[in-house]
Amino acid sequence: MIEDLLPISALQHIVFCPRQCALIHVERLWVENHLTAEGRVLHARQDDPGYEIRHGIKLIRALRVYSTHFGIWGICDLVEKEETPQGVRITPVETKHGKPKSDLSDKVQLCAQALCLEEIYQTSIPEAYLFYATTRRRLPVLLDTSLREKTLSCISEFRQMVQTGETPLPEPAPKCKRCSFYELCCPNGVTGKSASKYLQGIYHST
Repeated sequence: MIEDLLPISALQHIVFCPRQCALIHVERLWVENHLTAEGRVLHARQDDPGYEIRHGIKLIRALRVYSTHFGIWGICDLVEKEETPQGVRITPVETKHGKPKSDLSDKVQLCAQALCLEEIYQTSIPEAYLFYATTRRRLPVLLDTSLREKTLSCISEFRQMVQTGETPLPEPAPKCKRCSFYELCCPNGVTGKSASKYLQGIYHST
């Protein structure tokens, strides 16, 4: 059942920060800032499933996909389906609210979507696209061996995290300042304790 599969969205989090990933997907916490709010609003405009045909290409919006082989599921913002002499060409396009990132978080998420689509349509997807709202341009992403191996590694890491239920210790870095979990992640400099347990301690002491 799809409820037993791992969410693809978590792979972006685990690349950005394994601790953030655990706070969200293991401890079930959520903190919003202006960046997460902008992303939520942007995707809310695209979350209505449907399709249209432009220039012979079927554009499928908010397509739910999954892979029983890799044990993952997610929702593709846009999937382009085109009939060609060589067969059906499937291309996922993921929309992001910011600008291209220096890490692989967005690319790993996109690659995982492609893995699902390859299983569903029994085809090979060599390339996909990231569309950034800030630049208003598509960025081609080559789904090569290196990116696929990184994606599979992230899936394995996330699966182990869920199975063990462990939250990694904080690892302070410059990127922390733009994370919505900044204040909650390492409260008062206390390490070795999950954020949810820290909050429980506060509530029980008041």
